[in-house]
Amino acid sequence: MIELDFKKSELIPVITQDFKTNEVLMLAHVNRTAWEETLKTGNATYWSRSRNKLWKKGESSGNVQKVKEIYVDCDNDTVLLKVEQIGGAACHEGYKSCFFRKLENGELKICSPKIFDPEKVYKT
Repeated sequence: MIELDFKKSELIPVITQDFKTNEVLMLAHVNRTAWEETLKTGNATYWSRSRNKLWKKGESSGNVQKVKEIYVDCDNDTVLLKVEQIGGAACHEGYKSCFFRKLENGELKICSPKIFDPEKVYKT
């Protein structure tokens, strides 16, 4: 098994791309446990910095990420996951990608349609 360099930092950044289109879906982080869970299950698992806990992508929304390919950078401290995005949306705000806004004339403009309504999916 590849050993990521967790000595530099307990959290390693993960860029997640759509396997078919190469569209960047999100940026997240893994700790050792999340990395091992991803390798074991084939489903993307991250460390949620905001919730301070393991985050199995799609556990609330059903929008899981099936890992198709894994790339590791030359320093073993950044990961690129190519995934099949189940449900069509990676973003918790309901968009396909977390990068659904584009800077135009000094303002952020939404440049992508919503896939789902977060209020209906994440019943709080």
